[in-house]
Amino acid sequence: MPSAPLRHVLVPLIVACALFMENLDSTVIATALPAIARSMDEDPLRLNLAITSYLLSLAVFIPLSGWVADRYGARSVFRAAIVVFTVGSAFCGLAQNLPELVAARIFQGIGGAMMVPVGRLVMLRTVPKSELVRAMSYLTVPALIGPVLGPPVGGFIVTYSSWRWIFYINLPMGLLGIVLASLFIENVKETGHWPLDLRGFLLSGIGLSGLMFGFETAGRGVLPVPIVATLLACGALGTTLYVFHSRVHSFPIIDLKLLRIPTFAAAVTGGSLFRIGIGALPFLLPLMLQLGFGLSPFASGLLTFTSAAGAMTMKMTAAPIIRTFGFRRVLLGNAVISSLFVASYAFFSPETPHWLIVLALLSGGFFRSLQFTSTNTLIFADVPPPLMSRATSFQSMAQQLSVSIGVGAGALLLHLTLLLKGRTELQAGDFAGAFLVVAVISLCSIFFYLPLAREAGAEVSGHHAPEEKSAVASERGAAGD
Repeated sequence: MPSAPLRHVLVPLIVACALFMENLDSTVIATALPAIARSMDEDPLRLNLAITSYLLSLAVFIPLSGWVADRYGARSVFRAAIVVFTVGSAFCGLAQNLPELVAARIFQGIGGAMMVPVGRLVMLRTVPKSELVRAMSYLTVPALIGPVLGPPVGGFIVTYSSWRWIFYINLPMGLLGIVLASLFIENVKETGHWPLDLRGFLLSGIGLSGLMFGFETAGRGVLPVPIVATLLACGALGTTLYVFHSRVHSFPIIDLKLLRIPTFAAAVTGGSLFRIGIGALPFLLPLMLQLGFGLSPFASGLLTFTSAAGAMTMKMTAAPIIRTFGFRRVLLGNAVISSLFVASYAFFSPETPHWLIVLALLSGGFFRSLQFTSTNTLIFADVPPPLMSRATSFQSMAQQLSVSIGVGAGALLLHLTLLLKGRTELQAGDFAGAFLVVAVISLCSIFFYLPLAREAGAEVSGHHAPEEKSAVASERGAAGD
């Protein structure tokens, strides 16, 4: 086993690679659906089941991840999750018809549901709080690069090879992840085990899958409106019943009592609202560039990838920025800046120079990545170690749900725009309203950050108020005397 400082660098990178594999896979398939449909002689709309089945699997099994990690050890579960995800990828590539593909995607989703939150838990139990900001910056990049890189990668593979390779590319990455996890990650377990909340597991599964499936299909015309409304209603009912259940159960599978921790509550609620607005961008930007501006999928992918490049430049600067200004000021100011960049996309037109689009996407990607790093770190700043596994499950659930709501909101806004204009095909000017609305949604996250104390998360950020710095300096001076 390597030294502790080396593990503090290696473990975040190993987890980030696993998260990148999952994020890339969840978006790369969208571009390949027409080719898969032709190969299987299926309707492309029916092939959407390959996406929704994966999302439903995530929704059902993410809440279970914390309990499984505490029971069997975070490294064991993380490694097993990579195995399941990799084997599921192989089954997807071998599928000969739609039922086989859907079954393989559900199996793959079980691995993804465990891999993301448990991977984050592995990192939290390995890296000390003083280095958490830097470690979290590595985990933020895959979440931003995956959705942006997925469409061009999928398009390239489908154009120049078989669609089956969008799944086969996971095999070498998965095998490498299994080896690295075995060599460099300790199998840390919690000494006390809490019983499995089976009823809560069922209620949360019904609630989350109904909401995620409903929001994913809203406004896209994939399902009739009454079915979408029924899905959302069932999801809302299941979620409501779970809330009542969690109040009387001693060990609920999603522990809502974590919201009593001020930093956790602010980061989850504010971060989810911010993510809803930002979650619409991977859906809106490619559509605007391709359908509105007439760009090819590859040209569109190259432009949108610049936002991921901005995200990558952030990981070197996040820690100094948060240490200088503190979580509260960064989250408030950066939410405003990021939302303004999203709003600026409403003013893009086919005549806008590409260099200006690149600059806006590059800068916006930097600030969005800084916001996600700050939020994802603050979430765990004050969570006691015994509750860390439940916190990672809670955070992953909120993140997945908010992204689904964001995509659904973007689709619904475009659908309403077409209804108001009495048209059936999108034009360049139809995207402005959607960008402005999702920018306002992200901006509203500031109301959840305002109640934070100025010193919130100081142990993690290293930021201290001026009076605290003076006291520290005085102490050091006295010690020198």
